[in-house]
Amino acid sequence: MAESSKRRDENLKPAVFFSLGQTYHADRCEPLREAVRRGEVRLSALVRRGYPGRMMPSAMMPEVSTVGFWDATVAQSWGLDWHRNEGIELTYLARGKTDFQVDNESFKLESGHLTITRPWQRHRVGNPNVGPSRLCWLILDVGVRRPDESWHWPDWLILSPTDLRRLTTVLSHNEQPVWRANDEIGACFEKLAALVQQAPVSSVQTRLQLYINELFIAVRELLDQKEVSLNPHLITTQRTVELFLGELPKHLENRWTLPEMAAQCGLASSAFANYCQRITNLTPTKYLNQCRVEAAKKLLVSEPGWSITEVALACGFDSSQYLATVFRRSAGFTPGEWRKRGLGVVSKTCKSPVQK
Repeated sequence: MAESSKRRDENLKPAVFFSLGQTYHADRCEPLREAVRRGEVRLSALVRRGYPGRMMPSAMMPEVSTVGFWDATVAQSWGLDWHRNEGIELTYLARGKTDFQVDNESFKLESGHLTITRPWQRHRVGNPNVGPSRLCWLILDVGVRRPDESWHWPDWLILSPTDLRRLTTVLSHNEQPVWRANDEIGACFEKLAALVQQAPVSSVQTRLQLYINELFIAVRELLDQKEVSLNPHLITTQRTVELFLGELPKHLENRWTLPEMAAQCGLASSAFANYCQRITNLTPTKYLNQCRVEAAKKLLVSEPGWSITEVALACGFDSSQYLATVFRRSAGFTPGEWRKRGLGVVSKTCKSPVQK
């Protein structure tokens, strides 16, 4: 699983996701940074790439993006909004409670919970605010941004080739985000928490490597004990396309072309089109237009002050005329007729039951 330094550096350089037509930066925990400045929460971490904490030397374990903890003794006025990270993220709630969301699932984290999120999984801590909690974390970059990419573990991770293959399999073939940790995992995180507070930073590398190795050994053993259900589909190219298509309705303002959509999934246009048709039974253009029409239906009713042209542009159509053509073909009405029907329903629904 080891790779050359050049290959590793190429994998670690991007701290952004070129996702759905936008430069999507990995989360830098700005709300947490501000809470620390205000004295609302205590934080200690070793970091790089702009995360809050003490900067690690560039040559020291470059795969570690951040490792540390926060300690919030009261309910907070902030939370971490939806984000992704440029590595596999493990967090451990040592004390307290807080809300946690991954994709469309919500969880109530309690003391002893372990979370595991992959780079392509959107998640947030707090709903919207963080509860009183002591949260420990590690983000380790393994060179993946999409489910179908190969994982590249750091050379200093000393698990046997068999154990490393097994760890990669259980982490990549299962996307369950929340687990009940055991005492060994909790102890590993607490040792890391104590270590990141020591100075100078350069003196902790040996133990940092040791404790992270211990942590991943414990995680592998825990997941094996849980008899994790493995799904090979989760690391296929089709899974990558499914995730892209699922996110597409949130980014309709982009003027997508077939090559641009394909590039987001690392595919040639023809291959992307085949996967799209297999998943949706529609060509990419027809699926994109279907998403845009559905968005237009909602905006026509929810934003009655918008012109048809404004609705069209907001949904990614080049003009109101093109919106009208596609809309009528799909919905059987013009955009104006749809708006009148929708506003009529809203008006009747909102009428007072007492008529004079």
